[in-house]
Amino acid sequence: MLFKEICRLPEFENDIKKIKKKFRTIEDDLNVFIKNELNLYHKLKIDNRGVFPVPGFGVKTPKIYKVKKFACKSLKGKGAGSGIRIIYSYYESEDKIELIEIYYKGDKENEDRNRILKYLS
Repeated sequence: MLFKEICRLPEFENDIKKIKKKFRTIEDDLNVFIKNELNLYHKLKIDNRGVFPVPGFGVKTPKIYKVKKFACKSLKGKGAGSGIRIIYSYYESEDKIELIEIYYKGDKENEDRNRILKYLS
């Protein structure tokens, strides 16, 4: 196990169900992403400019991150610039990731800041 715990919020599960209709490989792509990208960024401290902290929530922990490089096999020819975005939190001391939101940039421009604020409260 790469992280002690990886959780999905119920809202994230709803997002996955919706996006899976359009992009059938999303579950497998998500597992590859966690195994590779998140492991590189948080464990090996290698930044390939695909994961960014999201500022402006006024909390030190957990840190909220936005993923802009996400390879989706259903989007052939796009590579890591698929347009799929993931919002998650990382509790470093607990080695825990909570997946908050996933969306396709073609359907929605930005993350749901209200969802993140509700999550943080």
